[in-house]
Amino acid sequence: MENSPKKRILVIEDEKHIAEGLQINLINRGYDVCIAGNGVSGLEQWKEWCPDLIVLDIMLPGIDGLSLLQNIRLEDKQLPVLILSARADVDDRVKGLSSGGDDYMTKPFNLEEFLLRVDRMLERAKWYDRNDSNSVASTLGALNHYVFGVNRIDFEKSLAFCRAGKVELTGQEIKLLKLFIANRGKPLSRKKLLEIGWGYTGITKTRTIDNFIVRFRKYFEENPKKPRYFKSMRAIGYVFDH
Repeated sequence: MENSPKKRILVIEDEKHIAEGLQINLINRGYDVCIAGNGVSGLEQWKEWCPDLIVLDIMLPGIDGLSLLQNIRLEDKQLPVLILSARADVDDRVKGLSSGGDDYMTKPFNLEEFLLRVDRMLERAKWYDRNDSNSVASTLGALNHYVFGVNRIDFEKSLAFCRAGKVELTGQEIKLLKLFIANRGKPLSRKKLLEIGWGYTGITKTRTIDNFIVRFRKYFEENPKKPRYFKSMRAIGYVFDH
């Protein structure tokens, strides 16, 4: 019988000594481990390497950990993510878990406890994959379709049925719509939208977001010049609500 492939763990941590220490101990545990030292490389390695679990710091250079996590959750609701952070306040824990984290540990931490949590998270993920595929469909079902006003979005088929008729949505349009829906009623800055939706960092003068908003208003608004759903917020960005 062939041995099953090693589980892959991506450690996204900018403190080199911590990242390398985790890598050594996880490899000794039998895992295949890759390190990313900032948010941008973490996002790239997640897409290219397809890990089975991510260990994520929050305070990262480039894209911060929470923005990175929200980006991942737009495409993958099931990937186990263990947040490992120096931020120990209850509010920080709540933000981390509400952004899509599955578990949260604070630094300094007990190594044996960390390793046990990783083992348990991967075991639970394997159990769900093997025995509860319906739960995955159920979890994603809430985002398979979304209705607001006379508009309906079919995320599974990448289609919108709206005032403009039947519209084939691009992958990036789908991603941005999911981001707005997940943050319904919350103002989102252009910077945050670019970080989460595209992985852009720093200050940029791109009008990417504005161009997408123009499209969304054309698709979904009765009067694009007086939007009801995709509203501008002066000096902030945009908010979606209904």
